[in-house]
Amino acid sequence: MRILLIGSGGREHALGLKLKSDDPDLLLHAAPGNPGLAALGTCHDIGVDQIAALVSLAQTLEPDLVLIGPEVPLTLGLVDQLAAHGIRVFGPSQIAAQLEASKSYAKAVM
Repeated sequence: MRILLIGSGGREHALGLKLKSDDPDLLLHAAPGNPGLAALGTCHDIGVDQIAALVSLAQTLEPDLVLIGPEVPLTLGLVDQLAAHGIRVFGPSQIAAQLEASKSYAKAVM
């Protein structure tokens, strides 16, 4: 299985550790990643706000699943863009991510 993990923080490192412990043969890619993730797989120097570049990376890698940790790519619509290209992704849509990212938007919805 091939996973693309978006992010560079502790949350992403914990996800990477768990994924690799469950399946040592898993091919893990991370963007941008961190030193801990680099020890588990391949890191790609693409920022979490570079949506077009992340979509292009996913198209190139053809992962079985893309996991997104940070809020920024979610609020910029990465899930929607990946899904539009037929790439399996776990995370909320751009509009759903606004509930977490914007207190005023969440308040208006409520």
